[in-house]
Amino acid sequence: MAGPWIVPEWDAPANVGAAVSTRLGPGRSAPPYDRLNLGSRSGDDPATVAANRDALALALDLPAPPLWLRQVHGTDVADATDSVAVSGGEPVADAAVARGPGKVLAILTADCLPVLFASADGATIAAAHAGWRGLAAGVLGNTVTRMGVPPESLVAWLGPAIGGASYEVGAEVRAAFVERDRMAEAAFVPTRPGHWNCDLYVLARRKLAAAGVTRISGGGFDTFRDERLYSYRRDGAASGRFASLIWTR
Repeated sequence: MAGPWIVPEWDAPANVGAAVSTRLGPGRSAPPYDRLNLGSRSGDDPATVAANRDALALALDLPAPPLWLRQVHGTDVADATDSVAVSGGEPVADAAVARGPGKVLAILTADCLPVLFASADGATIAAAHAGWRGLAAGVLGNTVTRMGVPPESLVAWLGPAIGGASYEVGAEVRAAFVERDRMAEAAFVPTRPGHWNCDLYVLARRKLAAAGVTRISGGGFDTFRDERLYSYRRDGAASGRFASLIWTR
């Protein structure tokens, strides 16, 4: 995974491309955002972020500008063909689907879990932002449903998120999962009274399996410990955002 990009290792069709940006890419952001910050609401200079997004598209030779979302830790799924998306706006949603060639989807994160999806024939793609709130509330299941293809035919990839050993949470987070799924207890390791280390990857795999998706790759990252990646828990309000992208050629 050396270099400015992380390229997923998954069983996606040949006409589907995917990559994750790192701060080592061709960006202009000054410290503490240096250098490829792609988050327009992270406190960085808006013109610099816009230039970074242009540089990203050029470096990855994307077939179209990415559909950027206004992510709100919810469960809504945008369609790349709706009026807001087509006009160049940012739909308020935490996932997006696209059909046909020449589409690019992007998810911004800095500890939350990005999940990429592709249908077996490469005709339909999706990307989801799964922070703990959206993950518990069903954003991954909603995304699978909106793709409109048999879930058993999908491939999914779990991108860089904060690792279980670095992510301590309180009782409200644990309850949000365990009250719906008792077996989700396996994702929580006690640390101190009322607190647990939480493994988002374990939780995501359970949610995907419940939605009928079994071909799942990825995981094993830890944004908190990987200096190439932005981490809100590590860096606080001065954290930038990296992008997980998927596109159809």
